[in-house]
Parts: sequence; structure tokens; C-alpha cells
Amino acid sequence: MAAGTAVLPPQTTSSSSSSGSSDMDQSSANQSLEQILSDARQMAERKDHERLKQLIIDNRPKLLHVSKAKAAKMVRTLIDLYLDMEARTGVEIQLCKDCIEWATNEKRIFLRQNLQARLVELYFTFNQYQDGIDLASKLLDELKKVDDKSLLVEVFLHESRIYHALGNISKARASLTSARTTVTTIYCPPKLQAQLDLQSGIIHASEEKDFKTAYSYFYEAFEGFDSVTSPHALRALKYMLLCKIIMNQADEVKSIVSGKLALKYNGRDVDALKNIATAYHEKQLLVYKKHVEEYKDVFESDPVMVHHLKKLYEKLMEQNLCRVVQPYSTVHVSKVAELIKLPEADVEKKLSQMILDRLLRGTIDQGSGVLELFQTDDKDKTYEAVLETIQNLEKVMTCLYEKSKKLTYLN
Repeated sequence: MAAGTAVLPPQTTSSSSSSGSSDMDQSSANQSLEQILSDARQMAERKDHERLKQLIIDNRPKLLHVSKAKAAKMVRTLIDLYLDMEARTGVEIQLCKDCIEWATNEKRIFLRQNLQARLVELYFTFNQYQDGIDLASKLLDELKKVDDKSLLVEVFLHESRIYHALGNISKARASLTSARTTVTTIYCPPKLQAQLDLQSGIIHASEEKDFKTAYSYFYEAFEGFDSVTSPHALRALKYMLLCKIIMNQADEVKSIVSGKLALKYNGRDVDALKNIATAYHEKQLLVYKKHVEEYKDVFESDPVMVHHLKKLYEKLMEQNLCRVVQPYSTVHVSKVAELIKLPEADVEKKLSQMILDRLLRGTIDQGSGVLELFQTDDKDKTYEAVLETIQNLEKVMTCLYEKSKKLTYLN
């Protein structure tokens, strides 16, 4: 008993010493991670994407000494810092794939799923839509089994973006609805909520042409992104201004950009929308076209902006053409092109389209290059006559069918 008692203190001391050493190692690892994160943020502020990329690769071994949850959060934060710079160096996808491979080898399932969700977003950013849909489909099946709702929302959102880019609005809306339904059962961070609002606004604007509702969503997204100091706040602001222009409320653009929240975002992007708004409000087609070309660098990287600016140009062109041809019953297309100061081929093509869309009542004589406009009383009634004939034929056929049935019954 005495011997046992003599041995006990050294064992307790050894255990205590081991525990203390473990605590020190953990503390040291935590301090090291904080330093890495601090360095990464400084590199992100300086847009030093090369050094940040190397930092992510070099510090992977240190993550093996901390908990899996902490390591997953660390890697995701570093990747987010790198990707949020939007440097478009061309190595983003490969860097994300390398981190996914590392996480897979280390059996970090949660981290691997997080990185795959980010990879889906990258596929969308770099227009690799099929790869994005394939990965999103596999990841959604996996996440539904483990019921990771937070990550489910992100993947549904990215899937919606990809389908919208492909022009499949119904699937884009379905994915967005799934995301918004799922997010009601969990806490949603402001940045993710802002992304959902932004996508909702885009869907309403492109599918339903409901720009009033779209503006409300863009405003919510703008406030959300601004609260977390996200660069996407400027994008939401641009969409807000675009909605006002489309709704023929271009005069409100200046009051929006001079507001308290929007004031700090004034710059070349906002100036571009202000000039576009002025040109559209004054129905100056050539000035509008000039501004679109002048600020091409602001618009060309955003497909949503390009699409709606093109629609605005077509609408403005139709209004100008209607105003020019209104006084005439017969006019040469070349004269119309001269008055509107656009290429004759473009004017002829647009006039043909307007006639087919019944925005103009007339015809173009291709041989002489003359546009003949019909008066309201002289409109072509062929369509109405043909429709009436078909309806009468249908009545005759129905009557004959009924009589044939009676004859068959009598026989």
C-alpha cells in the first residue's frame, strides 16, 4: 500500500505536465492561426493575390494541429479572402480543387463540402455552367442526407444563378424558391440574405418584368451588402438605378445616388448610370449609344446589365423611329436613317421588326427602299377575314358531324 502510494504522485505529476503541454500547444496553434489570418487580410487589402495564394498552400500542415471545425472555418475564410478580391487570375478554380483534394485526403468532410460549394460558384463566375450544374446536383444529394441547411441554401443559390445564365428561368426560379424556403428554418447571415435578395431581384426583372418588386429586392440587397462592407453593394446599387431608368423614373437617379448610404459608392460606375439615365430621359439615342460605348468596361462584365441596356436601346430606338416616320405616309428608308443618324441596314431591320410586332402599320418595298405607312382606316384586314372564315368553317364541320351521327344512328 505504501509502495503504491509512493508511485502515485509521479504519475499524477506526469499527467498534469502532459495536460499543461497540450494546452500550451493548443494556445500556440491558435495564436499562429490568428497571425495567419491577420497576414491574409493585409494581403487581401493590398490585392496581393500571389502571396495570399502561397500563404493558403504553405499553412495547410498547421491546420492538422487544431480541431476540424476550426480548420474548416480557417480554410474557408482564407479562400473567401482570395476570391473576394475578384482578381480573375485564372488559378482560382485550380486552387479550390487543390484545397478540396487536401480536405478529402485528410477526411475533412465538412471542409470538403464547403469548398465544393465555393467551387460551384467559381464555375458560374468563369462560365463553366455544365461543370457547375453537375457538381451542384451531386452536392445537393449529399447535403440533403446530412441535413446541412446552411450549405444547402448556398448551393441552391449558386444553382439558380447558373440556370439563369443559361436562360432556363423556370429552373432558376425553382432553385431560388428552394433556397428561400430552406433559409426560413435557420439563422441566415446578412451577406447570404443579401445574395438571396439580389438573385430574387434579377429573377423578377428578367422573367416577370416586375421592376418595381425587383427594385425593392435590390434595395434590400444593397443595405445587406453595405452592412458587411461587401463589394457587391455597388452592383446592387447599379441594379437599383437601372430599374428606375427602365420604369421611366430616370429623374430619381440623382436623388438615390446622393443619399446617405449611396454617397460613398460614387465613382465611374455610378457616373455611367447617371449619364445613361439622362440620355434615356431626354430620348437621345446617339448620346445613349455613346455612353454605353464609353463605359463599356463598367457594363461588359455583367451579363444582367448588358441584357437590360440592350433592351433599353431597342426601346429608345423604336420611340425615335416612331417619332421620325409619324409625319409621313411614304418615306425612303435611307431618309429615315439620315434623320436618326444610324446605318441604313440597322434602320431597315428595326423597321421590319416593328411592322412584324405590329408597332407600325405599313410595309417596306425592298426594291425601291421605301417605307409605306397605312392610315388607321386603311389597315390590312386580311388577318381578321381569315380568322372569321376559319371560325365559320369550324361551325360547318361541327354541324355536319352532328348530322352524320344522327344518320349513323338511324341506319
